[in-house]
Amino acid sequence: MTKVTYHLPDGTTEQVDVEPGETLMNASLRNNLSGIVAECAGSCACATCHVHLPKEYTHFFAEPTDEETDLIAYLDAADDDSRLSCQLVVGDSDAEIHVRVADSR
Repeated sequence: MTKVTYHLPDGTTEQVDVEPGETLMNASLRNNLSGIVAECAGSCACATCHVHLPKEYTHFFAEPTDEETDLIAYLDAADDDSRLSCQLVVGDSDAEIHVRVADSR
């Protein structure tokens, strides 16, 4: 099982066990973490699940789709590490991954 540490907008961190096949968005919602709103429920249509995924963890996930890249392009706080957590599906790994939840305020 993958351990994901969410660095939340308020400065706190929460570590969550994430099952293979689950998205970082769903794991966050399942654990009632703050910051990931997920208005479109994971259909890659709103970008309210914006996170910053450091480069050292990108190899654990598929490359972003054109739809994801297009949504990120319109975000004010986007950077080279920006991803949508609804598109980050955890594989079968015992890795520890860190992700910074974007401040949606």
